[in-house]
Amino acid sequence: MKIKTNTTFMNLPFTPEQFFGVFEQYNEAVWPAQVAIYIAAGTAFYLMLRPGKYSNKVVSGILALFWLWMGIVYQWSFFASINPAARVFGALFVLQGLIFVFEGLVRNSLAFSFSKNWRSAAGITLMLFGPIVYPILGHFLGHTYPSSPTFGLPCPTTIFTIGALLLVNRPLRYIAVIPLLWSAIGFSAAISLGVAEDVSLLIAGLIGMVAIMFKRAKVNKKTEAGVSGLV
Repeated sequence: MKIKTNTTFMNLPFTPEQFFGVFEQYNEAVWPAQVAIYIAAGTAFYLMLRPGKYSNKVVSGILALFWLWMGIVYQWSFFASINPAARVFGALFVLQGLIFVFEGLVRNSLAFSFSKNWRSAAGITLMLFGPIVYPILGHFLGHTYPSSPTFGLPCPTTIFTIGALLLVNRPLRYIAVIPLLWSAIGFSAAISLGVAEDVSLLIAGLIGMVAIMFKRAKVNKKTEAGVSGLV
């Protein structure tokens, strides 16, 4: 089932043909970088399940590279050719990459681990969905390679990132702002450009918002209880 294409819904400055044409240009131009991106994602996934001494920094570095790549390579170098807004999108993606550098590599404030709870289960599911299920779903919906959003491009990689953030022991809310914002922006493609698989992006964003807020509230409650116990 395909969602009806409607480029006038958001007054987009490009056609669906141009939109999918950018995917084709990107995929052909950067090959075989997609292989390296998958290897990096697999490494991050493994380190979350089997954490080691430097795993938090490695995972943070991988997430940082993903967002810098999407901002500089995809948004600025390819998508900006048909959409002026990509310059702003690219800046946001680069900012997100720098946030991962600052919090994960400089401050070392991001600790990723798996726990036996629904939040971690959701995180693992999203991390598998982005690189594996999303492109398969897109293929069956008629978006075939190279004219398809491969992993390493914004929507599937945002799903992966939201999943990773659900495995952070003490989530910092501001780190999730840009990924959650993109989950809403990217979902608009499902309506305007017929990318039905991007419905999963909105779902990921909603799951991420609920889970991150719930975790933060739980952490704050434990902190307050600890402080009151000392009084």
